[in-house]
Amino acid sequence: MSPKEVISAFIDAEFERETAFLAELVKVPSDNPPGDCAPHAMRTATLLQQLGLPVESHAVPAELVKAAGMQSAINLIVRHRFSDGPIIALNAHGDVVPPGLGWRHDPYAAAIEDGPHGPTMYGRGVAVSKSDFATYVWALLALKHVADEGAKLRGSVELHFTYDEEAGGQIGPKWLLEQGLSKPDFVISAGFSYAVINAHNGCLHLEVRVTGRQAHAAMPESGIDALEAANGILSKLYASRAELTQRRSRVQGLTWPTLNIGLIQGGINTNVVPDEVRFRLDRRVLPEENLPAVEAELRTMLESAATKYPGINIEVRTLLAAEPLAPQPGWERLASTLRRNAAEVMGAEIPVTAVPLYTDARHYAARGIPTVLYGAGPRTLLEANAHNANENLRLDDLRKATKVVALSLANLLSIAS
Repeated sequence: MSPKEVISAFIDAEFERETAFLAELVKVPSDNPPGDCAPHAMRTATLLQQLGLPVESHAVPAELVKAAGMQSAINLIVRHRFSDGPIIALNAHGDVVPPGLGWRHDPYAAAIEDGPHGPTMYGRGVAVSKSDFATYVWALLALKHVADEGAKLRGSVELHFTYDEEAGGQIGPKWLLEQGLSKPDFVISAGFSYAVINAHNGCLHLEVRVTGRQAHAAMPESGIDALEAANGILSKLYASRAELTQRRSRVQGLTWPTLNIGLIQGGINTNVVPDEVRFRLDRRVLPEENLPAVEAELRTMLESAATKYPGINIEVRTLLAAEPLAPQPGWERLASTLRRNAAEVMGAEIPVTAVPLYTDARHYAARGIPTVLYGAGPRTLLEANAHNANENLRLDDLRKATKVVALSLANLLSIAS
């Protein structure tokens, strides 16, 4: 058999074990918040060792974990060197959003149902992105197998399994790179099977604290109403959204920047003039925009709106400043290789596009490393119910994506196909 046929046959033969591996990852909660993710990392390390893969466990210092709003985090690296040559890193995150309500199955049971697209696994994190722990592990195992069969590979593969993407990604890939623990030449990050992602929006999270002076509700004129001021400030923010729709992105897959107020709290009691209101806003940032300039614009808008309310003070705190992912030189080689293999494995051309969310891939791109997103999953986040009840993964997509990634790595590492 050709190396390509050997890789495909290996993944088919191993697919039951790959599915079982993914189920074990789903069964261990790693909700972030609260972000107590070390237990999941330790379970993952054990499973990897049972597969014969050497695992490095890099515990993030407690003070950095706390600053990220988490409780514990251990980043894992698996390295396999075939010979001298390029280093290709594959990154996926194991932390997940809390499950919420509305599930048909226990979100940690990894239940499998037969559906219109074949067997489908349900569970929190099964699509985003524990699935790509499995995709990338079995892609590496397939390469090791074909090398044992005599194929010549040039370079190394690293697996980066990290645990803070849902908290902003500061102590995952960014920390690994800052510590000098990895210096890859190319990176493939977790994604879905029917598109190669080469760009995405950035994200700015601000917390705004509006303070006034409390008073008895029977004499509201004796206080300074923080909620009234917050209402005016929020109205100014909401009114600005119409203008944002005029800022069109030139990047395929993106439209315009968005602004959302996702959390608000304040007040003391029904019969008290509120002295404090806090709210948090989410501003998505286009690749064409400058993140510091966007923040400065928002801060100016907030301060201007607050000046209309005498006695009111505001404080603005930056919670997250995630830069957009812009394509780095060399990304075309990754994308073209993945697309060529996907067309053959999946029987359809897949596009290169962008997504409006933000990911850990930006940390690699920030260092000039060619980076794209590709992995296991359907065409859209909505189809996967990502960050929603009944998150799911079609197992046939897992099998296909594993083959695409393995074959693409083989091409990138100069194997004859």
